Amino acid sequence: MEIRKVEGNKKQYLSLLLLADEQEDMIDRYLDRGIMYVLDDGGVKAECVVTDEGNGVLEIRNIATASEHQRKGYAAALINFLAATYKGEYSVLQAGTGDSPLTIPFYEKAGFVRTHRIKDFFINNYDHPIYECGKRLTDMVYLQRKL
Repeated sequence: MEIRKVEGNKKQYLSLLLLADEQEDMIDRYLDRGIMYVLDDGGVKAECVVTDEGNGVLEIRNIATASEHQRKGYAAALINFLAATYKGEYSVLQAGTGDSPLTIPFYEKAGFVRTHRIKDFFINNYDHPIYECGKRLTDMVYLQRKL
């Protein structure tokens, strides 16, 4: 397994990016300024994009594992890689996600705690309703992990 930084043509991974953020113009808001990593294990299995949000906060803007490779620890490996790589440079690793029974427990298991939410984020910023596990996402929930 190898995790490598993507230096150019980040959009070549658009199909993976869209798994975590299903509206391309929303991805475009952070992709150019973000640092992208892919996890390769006999082929690219997962990706993540992080951005510097100032004040010692590194935010995971997008993290996704190809559907057929989910629940094999790839996203957790990316989070552990980020924590090890950026410890000392940042004090907090942050993630914003929908209030979903799938993603919130994933982050909590990875050592994140809920810190705040932005009410109606998905309603106000997406051109269509977003559903996960049959639940319509409305608020953006932020979680943080100390580095």
